[in-house]
Amino acid sequence: MFKKRSDAGYRQVLPGIRQKTLVHGDKTLMVEFLLDKGALLPQHSHPHEQTGYLVSGRIRLDIGGNKEEILAGDSWCIAGGAEHNAEILEDSVAIEVFSPVREEYLPEP
Repeated sequence: MFKKRSDAGYRQVLPGIRQKTLVHGDKTLMVEFLLDKGALLPQHSHPHEQTGYLVSGRIRLDIGGNKEEILAGDSWCIAGGAEHNAEILEDSVAIEVFSPVREEYLPEP
């Protein structure tokens, strides 16, 4: 499967947080997040393993009480079921991959 770059298809999921599924297969799903400075991703968990890469910006990520300031070029992995949250310190772009596929992130037909 190939997907060409497009500015369309972003969804506002929380104030200051927009996401778009870039591509997905049977076992993985890749999402781009556009994150505005000052936005907060509240504490949550889900059964999906989540790996991420910060393309640009700066965020503070808390995974199970382990807090780290993430800079452009840094990456992370969040185990399925782990509590996590984030504070957006600068306008940022993040790419994350989820496994298994998050059904609620699948593009609408």
